[in-house]
Amino acid sequence: MRTVGVEEELLLVDPETGEPKALSGAVLARAEQDDPDQEVFEKELYGQMLEFATHPQAEMAELSAEIVRCRKEAARHAGEIGCTVAALASSPLPVNPSVGKGSRYQWMAEQYGLAAQEPLVCGCHVHVAVDSDEEGVAILDRIRPWLSVLAALSSNSPYWQGKDTSYHSYRSRVWQRWPSSGPTEVFGSAERYHRRVAHMVASGVILDEGMVYFDARLSQQYPTVEIRVADVCLHASTAVLIAMLARGLVETAAREWRAGQDPVDHSVSLLRMAAWRAARSGLAEELLHPATMRRLPAETVVEALLEHTGQALADSDDLDRARVGCAQLLDGGTGAQLQRGLLEQTGSLREVVTACARHTQA
Repeated sequence: MRTVGVEEELLLVDPETGEPKALSGAVLARAEQDDPDQEVFEKELYGQMLEFATHPQAEMAELSAEIVRCRKEAARHAGEIGCTVAALASSPLPVNPSVGKGSRYQWMAEQYGLAAQEPLVCGCHVHVAVDSDEEGVAILDRIRPWLSVLAALSSNSPYWQGKDTSYHSYRSRVWQRWPSSGPTEVFGSAERYHRRVAHMVASGVILDEGMVYFDARLSQQYPTVEIRVADVCLHASTAVLIAMLARGLVETAAREWRAGQDPVDHSVSLLRMAAWRAARSGLAEELLHPATMRRLPAETVVEALLEHTGQALADSDDLDRARVGCAQLLDGGTGAQLQRGLLEQTGSLREVVTACARHTQA
């Protein structure tokens, strides 16, 4: 069974006002004081963010337990210096992001100007193990049409600088400011993938391979495919669902490749439209069906994803749990819908943030 790891980016916020706080350095120092050998928590581009990474896990119950534990540990370390964490993909309240002082971050701020200084957004990245780069690229070529459905399921960023954006995942729109972001064409082989990445680095527009921000890519550090389209999810259970579906997509694609089945060759233009549709309406309206690229109700498209990955999910004993998780999101709402419901109830974006901080640790 393929192992899965999850990286989550969390907002650091004031527990009373909900305002983002640039305290990641202090939180990391506190975590290292508690455990000098800790490798769980990391800095991000902005001081208002904290990232953690789980270990690779084969069983979803173990992955779930680790995500919950990491979230609680992050909240504990943050609480010891007067802030807390919230799994929000964008800050509902106005914020002036603080770019880190490292040479890499400063290069990015100078190179990209306002495009790098504004986008304080938090994602969820899923790593799924692969046997080789050749298998990995074959998987990247075959999962492309389905990634927008994962984005819709994870949508958790309706607010930006104190305003309702009318999007369910505005993080994904902000992320498009990076020149290397977004969907990719079919590569066809690992050699072509690596040649494309080398040309991008040689252009000087990006600093190195770590700045290749494709929707899905080969990991530099691990023998994995890294799927990067999801918002950080408000609830740990949703993050586990995204990881479960990601593994199902990867295994299904690998089986298609081994069987000699060609990838669906949708254009990048159509994939961008599917991503926009998912960001705009989440699960509340229609999505583009990955096979036809035509609009259908969200529940129909989610069912198509479950059908597409059904055998792989069943083989890992995840199918029933995936069905339940998708049904809960369709019936109860995504993180974005929950945030809007909280604002309707309270009339306060501050209350939205503080309530979401509580949901983060639930």
